[in-house]
Amino acid sequence: MNAAGVRMVVTRARSRETGASLRRGGEKTAPLRSGEAAAEGRRSSSPVKRQRKARRLSVAYEASEGEEGKGAERLQAPSWEPQDWRQQLDNIRTMRSRKDAPVDQLGAEHCFDPSASPKVRRYQVLLSLMLSSQTKDQVTAGAMQRLRARGLTVDSILQTDDSTLGALIYPVGFWRVSQPVASRPGGATGLQKSKVKYIKQTSAILQQRYGGDIPASVAELVALPGVGPKMAHLAMAVAWGAVSGIAVDTHVHRIANRLRWTKKATRSPEETRRALEEWLPRELWSEINGLLVGFGQQTCLPVRPHCQACLNRALCPAAQGL
Repeated sequence: MNAAGVRMVVTRARSRETGASLRRGGEKTAPLRSGEAAAEGRRSSSPVKRQRKARRLSVAYEASEGEEGKGAERLQAPSWEPQDWRQQLDNIRTMRSRKDAPVDQLGAEHCFDPSASPKVRRYQVLLSLMLSSQTKDQVTAGAMQRLRARGLTVDSILQTDDSTLGALIYPVGFWRVSQPVASRPGGATGLQKSKVKYIKQTSAILQQRYGGDIPASVAELVALPGVGPKMAHLAMAVAWGAVSGIAVDTHVHRIANRLRWTKKATRSPEETRRALEEWLPRELWSEINGLLVGFGQQTCLPVRPHCQACLNRALCPAAQGL
């Protein structure tokens, strides 16, 4: 145990016989462990009355300043953070200063009807996020315009038949009743339920359980059909104005790994989210999604990224050798 981290306090059981001393001249003794007191008394040359019972010592550890509760807990090492991440972030801010990426004009915060009631606006935010999965912002925005033209509310969606709803949101990704999913890294394949079905199921749940509004917690949001962690955190930020976590999509996932903003390579956006939240200051959580998504749309592309024009070329591990 680190001597600087804790202070040892020794409490002696009060002796029934006063005036006894363990050493001559009242010298201060070092703390003794239980059972050593009697042996020390026998070694002393001063006459000491025989103890009826060995003195019992109780040892407690007080936490030093800054520690709470369990004083004997191991001190945590400083948290890990990537090299040069602040300079990399400042460079990305500079490259994104014009705010002219598709996400800046067509993201979820731009797809709802500002004249609608707060409850309807929140529903439209969630719906736009559900549509946006595996879909370009331009396509999502077009689908939202067509839906809003018909009056986009929980009731209007539930009253729309599946084929009509499918035609309105086409060509967003996975809009059909069932659609094959491409082979995943693990080799698994399956059928992706259509967004039409997810939208109908979620809308029915919102009507029955939440009075047509959307839940105000990540746990309840991800329990809705077709709503994942990224959508939930963005819904909390845009619809409720609450920062609940970092919203990580494919752009954020790709860029975080290229810049080595994770201790080790991550395989999924959700794994990347957990890794980023371990070190990235919380005051940056609300900014990082829009910043990196636009950067991924314009510069750090999935294929053939524009490294020559990137201010981080000298600081980006992925750009070395290009």
